[in-house]
Amino acid sequence: MERIGKYRVVRELGKGATAVVYLCDDPDEGRQVAVKLVRFDSDNAAVSRRLRKLFQTEDAIARRLDHANIVKIYEAVVEENQAYIAMEYVDGVSLEDFCRIDRLLPLYRVVGIIFKCCLALDHAYRQGVIHRDIKPANILLDKDDNPKIADFGLAININKDMDRDSTFVMGVGSPAYMSPEQIKGYPLNQKTDLYSLGVVLFQMLTGRLPFRAKNPATLIYKIVNMDIPVISQLNPNLPEGLDAIIKKALEKDLYSRYRNGAEFAKDLSTVRYQIVKEDDPEPQDMRHFEALRKLEFFVEFENVELWEILRSAIWRDVDRNVTLLSEGEADKRFGIIVSGCVEVSVEGKVLCRLGAGEVVGEMAHLHYADGKRHATVVTLEPCRFLEISGPALALSSEELQERMQKTLMAKVIERLREANKLLAKQGPGATKGSGPLPPASLDLELMPM
Repeated sequence: MERIGKYRVVRELGKGATAVVYLCDDPDEGRQVAVKLVRFDSDNAAVSRRLRKLFQTEDAIARRLDHANIVKIYEAVVEENQAYIAMEYVDGVSLEDFCRIDRLLPLYRVVGIIFKCCLALDHAYRQGVIHRDIKPANILLDKDDNPKIADFGLAININKDMDRDSTFVMGVGSPAYMSPEQIKGYPLNQKTDLYSLGVVLFQMLTGRLPFRAKNPATLIYKIVNMDIPVISQLNPNLPEGLDAIIKKALEKDLYSRYRNGAEFAKDLSTVRYQIVKEDDPEPQDMRHFEALRKLEFFVEFENVELWEILRSAIWRDVDRNVTLLSEGEADKRFGIIVSGCVEVSVEGKVLCRLGAGEVVGEMAHLHYADGKRHATVVTLEPCRFLEISGPALALSSEELQERMQKTLMAKVIERLREANKLLAKQGPGATKGSGPLPPASLDLELMPM
């Protein structure tokens, strides 16, 4: 394809279920634009009518929106066999790229991005528009960290009677980001977009969705009925002030949720100015990742599992003669010695000394009922310690939980074997048996048919 209307096609930018987006040159304005093209299916008149309506909606609504953080629409053309929209070209990526656990952005950048999105949605609401499909794929990010909300094709005009508005369709949106009222098919207002944006914020901070399930029915049940995880438990490195913000954004009760984007942005600003802006946190993250990758404990862990641990654990640098864990404590914390050496004792007697790559505190974590500690751990020299929270691990992915459980059990068995050898050295000589027990056999006989 060389041209779409007056626009000269440069290259394809992306493809969805119903549309293809191209980078094009606009000869009249001397600028590059993104052109979304849909071809109508002559064999499915109902779908074609719906696509026409979506294009007309996106054109009519988006032209009313003039905000730095909303993608501008320049022209919409509906023809017999196809339709296309020419819009602002954003040279960047969508927020989907930064929702993976191994690609999370620094906190100050995440808060700044969502802050601007709040103001964009507030502007849309003041123009009588709600988006209905806020998700990472529909928020583009340019090279200067300016988000641009795109794809208003599913938006509705709340100034109209929504019961008669043919653009209103029950269940429109992406299930994981839907508000409870949207799932239930209730009339919507601006608060549904703020809920969805709260889900995006949660995902960008933790690398996971607030509700996860193996099938849509279970996911929908959780969104409607279950409380969200406390975000500081998933990532203890986040400021506690974010807990209240996330909780309010994702309130199931509409009266308790943020009233508008400006209110959401105001609360974010209080956290935003408390954050110490790191010049470049990525090298530090990579140093931590590489330090763990060298440890024997993590040999079997996948990279994504290692990143998940780093995001939910606390990295501590501890002086010598500091008590890491104490006998009698009742908590499920455990940790990995990244560097240095510690002494483990029971009732004032030295049990062993452990170095880099060894785990401490695992027994209290693994015991299903007795979470009380039965040993004390003290540093013998300056140590680097990765502290892992039991509640945070319980909220992690099933894959990480399974891997951690297997690795901890293998470590416990290994230590038990060593303890058995030491005990055996202090015991009397063993009784000699007559020989090994023969293997059991099964005599099977086929019955006649």
